[in-house]
Parts: sequence; structure tokens; C-alpha cells
Amino acid sequence: MSRLVVISNRVGLPDGNGPAPGGLAVAVEAAMRNREGIWFGWSGRKAEEPGPPATVQRDNLRYVLTDLHPQDFDEYYNGFANRVLWPILHYRVDLAEFNEAEFGGYQRVNEFFAERLSPLLEEDDVLWVHDYHLIPLALALRRRGHANRIGFFLHIPMPPADLITALPHHDELLRALTEYNLIGFQTENDASNFARYLTRVVGAATPDGRRYHLEDQHFRVGVFPVGVDASGFRRLAEEASLSQAAEDLRESLGGRALMVGVDRLDYSKGIVNRLDGYERFLECHPQWHNRVTCLQISPGSRQDIPEYADIDAAVSARVGHINGRFGAVSWVPLRYVARNHQRADIAMVMRHARIGLVTPLRDGMNLVAKEFVAAQDPDDPGVLILSQFAGAAAELGGALIINPHDRGALAEAMAQALRMPLKERQARHRDMYAVLEANDIRFWGPSFIDALTRPGRALNWLSNHYLSH
Repeated sequence: MSRLVVISNRVGLPDGNGPAPGGLAVAVEAAMRNREGIWFGWSGRKAEEPGPPATVQRDNLRYVLTDLHPQDFDEYYNGFANRVLWPILHYRVDLAEFNEAEFGGYQRVNEFFAERLSPLLEEDDVLWVHDYHLIPLALALRRRGHANRIGFFLHIPMPPADLITALPHHDELLRALTEYNLIGFQTENDASNFARYLTRVVGAATPDGRRYHLEDQHFRVGVFPVGVDASGFRRLAEEASLSQAAEDLRESLGGRALMVGVDRLDYSKGIVNRLDGYERFLECHPQWHNRVTCLQISPGSRQDIPEYADIDAAVSARVGHINGRFGAVSWVPLRYVARNHQRADIAMVMRHARIGLVTPLRDGMNLVAKEFVAAQDPDDPGVLILSQFAGAAAELGGALIINPHDRGALAEAMAQALRMPLKERQARHRDMYAVLEANDIRFWGPSFIDALTRPGRALNWLSNHYLSH
């Protein structure tokens, strides 16, 4: 069997207990079963003169990590990837800050990755490239003579063609995706948006919206929604609910219902809108004062980027405003925690919550929504309030689906969730958990690789999976 080579911006090194936390690490482990492979990416370190890549061998998988020059990192990661691509692909053209030097740094790092990866490749290797950091990587490898089958998966949204064309050098950058044999997306909407860009802007021809022809290139587009380890996360939540931390949480709540939001601090997550909705809930439903507590966990990220300092300040201001307006000596309506927590602690909090708040303004999938469902006690489950703009909304129809821009609708969804009868909560949870089981993260990686290596395979694997079960 051919080797599998995974390339991503960061590499999930395993610890002594198995794969690193996170969906990609679990997916890579599943895809690597019974085959050898390499996982290549940035080491997380910066060096004025990056030395040869470091190698770590774990069973049949070799982790290869390279340092980056500080200027390359700043221009590639903090610059073009996260100040241009991230906002535009999340429909926030107004936040994009483009300059030619950073675009050059982005291209340069992709060439650097290709240069360092190239000597490691064998003729029959299958390559799987991940996310917006590495869009031009296949082109850089093709220029070096590699004709391997190469797949690309975009973990974040793909906006409509009109927004894509607002991206400077979109024709050069997005055209590079056609060098991949298979381009995967989270949802049908993302795939359709890219299909319209391909046909209307690039001029590619397609008989079915899945197979494409452009000059001498033939490539395919597919939908592969990312899942979670549902049974594993449920067990983690069950075990964590017996911990001292769980007892401390229950005692601190004093019998109050808990709403919880867990998000990386990012403007795409809709945290400010969520807090506005909670304020509206407290305005309209005073009977819930001192009977409910909202906990927002938002560890900071990308703190060198000005837009992230702005969202940090905005969230902190909203928290202070809400607590100042509604709080009492014996009740803090909104708790805000801005640091990272262990997965077990997050699972425990989710299991205890009556409401899970997942309200991004735009998200590729949002695995927090799926983890909230997995964490619930099926005998007494909480209710998921989910943005219509999260990719997960296409699968989790048992959630209360809301428009995060409508603070009144969000407030009423909170009230509806708090008064929802047990039987309805159980039925909604049962339906959503069945979806999680059908779309387990361990199926996702192998399904993508199967579609990449066997061109006749289905390109919407979730629908095909349901039909086969």
C-alpha cells in the first residue's frame, strides 16, 4: 500500500497516551492504520537560520517538523494567511489588510515547505494537504516534478464568487487549487460557492458540479464534513462529571441553570452578538434573574494581530456592562474566562450545561457544537442553540437554529431552551447523536483518502454513508 503524506501548518505530535488532542490528529491516526506515512509541517519554532527538519518516529508514522524564519512566519501566518485569507474566507472583506510583501511571504513559505518536503517523497505517495495556509503547495510540488495524487481540504468556509474576487491575486491563488486532484469542503454550500467561481471566473467546465476540466487539468470537488469522536467525548464527559472540579462547579452555581459558550477568541465566532442576545434575554425575561448563569470560555489567539486585540476589548467591555447592569451581590449573571482549559474540564462543563451556545457569524463546521451534543447525558440532555451560519447546522437539525445577528431571536431561543420539556430535549438529542455516530471523525480521513485514490468513489461521503447503513 502506498504511503500517506499529510501536510498542515501545525503538526499534532502524540503524547504517551495516543494521538494529540484535536480532530485532525484523530483523523490522521485513522487514515494511517495499516500503512506507513509522514506528517509534515511547521514545528512552532522560529529561527534566523532554520536547520534541517526534525524527525520524530511513532510506530508507522514519521513526524517531520521544520522551523521558519521570523520574517517568513510574520508575513505568511500573521500577515497574508490570517489578515487576508481568514477574514475574506469568513465573509469579512472589511477586515482584510493586504500588502504585497505579506503575499510574497505566503508564497515563499509554501515554496519552502515544498522544497523541504520534496526529497522525502516517493513516486506512489498519496498527499493530503490541509487548509488555507497551504493553498499553493500542490503547484509548488508540481513545479518540482511530482505527479503524485494530491488532495486538499479546506477546514474553513468558502464564500461566494463575488467575495472571492475581492481577494487580491485571487486568480493566481485560487487557480492554484486546480493543481490538486481532489478539493474537499465542509458543506455543500462551500462546494457550490467554489463551483460557481470555477465556472464563472476561472472558466472550468463540469458535467455534474463534481468533476472539472480546465485545459489539460482534470480535478474533482467533494463534500466531506468533519466529525468528532462522539463516544470518546461522551466517556470523557461522563468521567469528568465525577471529578472535584465538577462538584465545585455545581456548588458555585447553587442550582442555577448553566448556559455555556466555548470559543477561541475570534471575530468570526459571534461572541459579541451572543452576549448582546444574552443581555436581551435578561431584559425580556426578568423571571430568570438569579436562576441562570452564562459562562463564556474564550482563550485568546493570534494576539499579535490588531483585529484580535479589538475583539478582546469588545468582549471584555460587554461582560462588564452586562454584569454591572444586571448583577447582584449574590449573583454574577455572566462569567468570562479567557484562558485555555483541559478537554476534560470543557467536557465536564458542557455536560452540566442546560444550554450550549454556538453562534458563529460564519464557520466552516464548528466542532464545539458536535462536542456539546456528545457530552450530554441522554437521560437529561441540554439544548444546543446553533447559528444558521455554522457548517454544523446542515447536520444538527435537532438544535434551535438561529440568526446570530438577531439578538431578539437569540434571546427567545434561550427562553425556549430553558422551558423545553424533557421528552422534547431527549428526542432532539437522540436525533443529533445519531448523526454524530454516523459521521465519526474516524471515518472522515479514510473516506477522503478513498475518494482521492479511487476516482469512482462518492464525493459526498456522508450521504453515501447514510445510504449504506
